[in-house]
Amino acid sequence: MTSTENTATTGAHDYGELSRQVHQAGLLRRRYGYYAGKVSLNILAFAGGWVAFVSLGDSWWQLFLAVFFAVVFAQLSFIGHDAGHRQIFRGRKANDAVGFWHGGLVGLSYSSWMDQHTRHHANPNHEDDDPDIQIPALVFTPEQAAGKRGFALWSAKYQAYFFFPLLLLEGFSLHVSSVKALWQKDLRARKLEVVLMVGHLSAYLTAVFLVLSPLTGLVFILVHQCLWGVYMGCSFAPGHKGMPIVPTGQRLDFVRRQVLTTRNIRGGVWVDFTLGALNYQIEHHLFPSMPRPNLRRAQPIVRAFCARKGIEYAQCGWPQTYVHVLRHLHAVGAPLRRADH
Repeated sequence: MTSTENTATTGAHDYGELSRQVHQAGLLRRRYGYYAGKVSLNILAFAGGWVAFVSLGDSWWQLFLAVFFAVVFAQLSFIGHDAGHRQIFRGRKANDAVGFWHGGLVGLSYSSWMDQHTRHHANPNHEDDDPDIQIPALVFTPEQAAGKRGFALWSAKYQAYFFFPLLLLEGFSLHVSSVKALWQKDLRARKLEVVLMVGHLSAYLTAVFLVLSPLTGLVFILVHQCLWGVYMGCSFAPGHKGMPIVPTGQRLDFVRRQVLTTRNIRGGVWVDFTLGALNYQIEHHLFPSMPRPNLRRAQPIVRAFCARKGIEYAQCGWPQTYVHVLRHLHAVGAPLRRADH
């Protein structure tokens, strides 16, 4: 047996052992009550926000509602994420119904996101195969940096300084990517996605400019979309950015591929709520269909398993995660900066 086959066999055995522990603990059972409550509260917040918006009228106080809607849009997006992983229901159709609905509420293409996110989960932080590290505005390896020219090369040198400002554009980027995806003829449920996207944009822009003056409306949109983008970026980025990159040609078994490229964030119930339980990124990557509230209970099982197997398990506090991210981005840009001297 070759070393590759040996590693694959060991990895399969390891994952089988861990899966049995998780199954025996009942952590893959659906949590219908939790999601019914979560979805209901989100929708009430969403509807209540728009009632308050209309009641408040043309006022600069609406900017506080823009902040509120940034939080609500993120919470709705987290539900869409859970639906995409079949965490809510066992069947695909019911989860997709929730996913498409929530994608429509926030103005995102659920099918397009699913395609990209599925590829990310299959090969997290893989130099060639993870779309989440194929970002035009950032570089994560020296090889990516070597391919940059012009303004992209200059920005790569100082990307650590631009990271948080760039997140202000993330919300707009998500919308633009979703609209572009609608032109793909092979997009799943394309007609439905078009209806949902047109409906969202029409309702959102009509509401904003029917109630607010043009200037107030533009500022409202900027505050809402920019803060939503920052919220989304700050929720998803810490899980993998600054963790080891799997180079071209290197293959790891499933457990090590998911654990070694992923980082957890320590924290209590408040952190769980704020990040949509994405702070348990290791457990989520090992068991993507595990309902969100069960990830906290799975964490000690997975961590103890990794300790027994000698697999490094990365975890730190929330602010420290961004230190790791910024240090990595700064280090990748260092050779480019030295080349100027």
